[in-house]
Amino acid sequence: MSERTQAPVYTIRGMRLLGWRNMAHALDYLHTDTGLRQGTLVAINAEKILTAERDPLVHELINEAEFKYADGISVVRSIRKKYPNAEVNRVAGADLWEALMAQAGREGTPVFLIGGQPQVLAQTCEQLRSRWGVNIVGSQDGYFKSESRQALFERVRDSGAQLVTVAMGSPRQEIVMRECRQVYPQALYMGVGGTYDVFTGHVKRAPKGWQNLGLEWLYRLVSQPSRIKRQLRLLRYLAWHYSGRL
Repeated sequence: MSERTQAPVYTIRGMRLLGWRNMAHALDYLHTDTGLRQGTLVAINAEKILTAERDPLVHELINEAEFKYADGISVVRSIRKKYPNAEVNRVAGADLWEALMAQAGREGTPVFLIGGQPQVLAQTCEQLRSRWGVNIVGSQDGYFKSESRQALFERVRDSGAQLVTVAMGSPRQEIVMRECRQVYPQALYMGVGGTYDVFTGHVKRAPKGWQNLGLEWLYRLVSQPSRIKRQLRLLRYLAWHYSGRL
């Protein structure tokens, strides 16, 4: 395996996270010399670490994922604090998804999309095809019944998809990815939360300036004051960070 397809691993609160230098490093890591990696790809931020510590199911689902990476700036800063020589930067999940889609379009990688509202999913597929010529071999919105799950997983298997992205929020998307992998493990599965909504313009993301300053969380709070309770929970993570309990 070449050096460009390797990445160091850093441990934060017992969670082993890949350390990517930048987007190019992330793409090189996920696309090895023999093709796209297979497994489950999960973005980790401070809120997800907090949830994993209090929810055994979330902890188990994240532990089982082969590829965990620092999405949130708080987690990146914790890695840098704990490992002073770490050469790691934030790779936002929404940006990584778009980069993977663009590369899939260039390489003809078969892609299966799961999640989102029917209208949003349709717009996502349309835009992916028009922007990058993505080879979408199947799709399913997030409003399928539990008795349809097995049929969906068999559709994914029969499609031959090499990249499956699931936008259903956590932990639902992690549960779906785990169950689908039991039927069809020959793909890279990526949980993408609300990415389809952002990609199609239904939800506005923080401007680049806010993102670069690590203030995307503040922008979301200003836009959605109802998130205040969720943000207050992050004080516990900050206590871990500044007391060195990482």
